[in-house]
Amino acid sequence: MTHYKQESHYRSLIKGISWRIVATTDTVLVVLLVTCLADQCSLADGLKIGFIEFFLKLGIYYVHERIWQKILFGQRITKKRTLFKTISWRLVATTTTFIIAGAILNEFDEIALYIALTEMFTKFVLYYFHERLWLKLPLGRVRNYLKKLKK
Repeated sequence: MTHYKQESHYRSLIKGISWRIVATTDTVLVVLLVTCLADQCSLADGLKIGFIEFFLKLGIYYVHERIWQKILFGQRITKKRTLFKTISWRLVATTTTFIIAGAILNEFDEIALYIALTEMFTKFVLYYFHERLWLKLPLGRVRNYLKKLKK
């Protein structure tokens, strides 16, 4: 059985960037869907929310990732542990999305709530599989690649 190993800060950062690309794309599409269903279609709002979310949540994701590194270090890798990590991220991320959406849309109303709730479900699945995929990538690959670039 495989156990969690200490990941480098580079790996956490690259993992965060890859997640933010997936998650921000989802956010823009969810905002577009929800605003269109409310007869207020706005790609511009989706892009604004996505842009702010990308950078803000990248920092939050990195901190979340490093905390979970400490919690899971040395433990067996299981789907249940991935599920707990996914749930904790969704609580933080969905709350953040609601706040960002409300601020951009100038109202903390049903639309901001629907955006947050819709992405809670879409991103729950996306995050879980993103996490499982990164568990399959061998440690040290990013670090070795970056060392080669420096030479």
